[in-house]
Amino acid sequence: MNFLDLAQSRYTSKAYDANKKIPEETLTQLLEILRLTPSSINIQPWQFIVAQSQGAKEKIAEAMPDNFAYNIPKVLNASEVIIFTVRSDIDQTHLDKILDAEDKAGRFRTPESKETQKTARQGYINLYKQQNKINDWVENQTHIALGSALFAAKAANIDATPIGGFSHEILDQVFDFQAQGLRSVVLLALGYHSDADFNADLPKGRLKTEDVIKII
Repeated sequence: MNFLDLAQSRYTSKAYDANKKIPEETLTQLLEILRLTPSSINIQPWQFIVAQSQGAKEKIAEAMPDNFAYNIPKVLNASEVIIFTVRSDIDQTHLDKILDAEDKAGRFRTPESKETQKTARQGYINLYKQQNKINDWVENQTHIALGSALFAAKAANIDATPIGGFSHEILDQVFDFQAQGLRSVVLLALGYHSDADFNADLPKGRLKTEDVIKII
């Protein structure tokens, strides 16, 4: 299946079969794809929290009161739910860790090139902080990861549901993310759809090409 086929055939699952679980090997591959997600200046500001136990999924459901309650069955019945979080502060420890990983991977041919990379990355971080755009910028990176995961899941015949309908404040409190220097951005339910998934056989309703693409 080529990428266009994936785009044409994937959909957002609305109901999951709680009895069907993603094979461990398949899940491991999906998580590795997340780890390999590209990010601006290779900043990798994320931590992906994988809720696999029923207890963990029930804790996520606590963050879905009132108008968000319709998402609870998806979370409870999915095989796994991934919480996409970002670091609350891009500090020097994180930047040094990235630089060290790049160095060990052999990305720097000279000590000067390593120093150039360090200086350039710090320059962007300082700029985004000065412009009060740092939070938006790091959160935007997680949506790159989310897009990668959606198509990777489809390629592995796994159903998926991106979920933004939850209380970030409650979820962060339930998992004590603030103490870990993290904050939640978006959720991704993964598993296999049930017969109650009305969206499985519905056609896509996208705008026409000329409405969304302009070549200049």
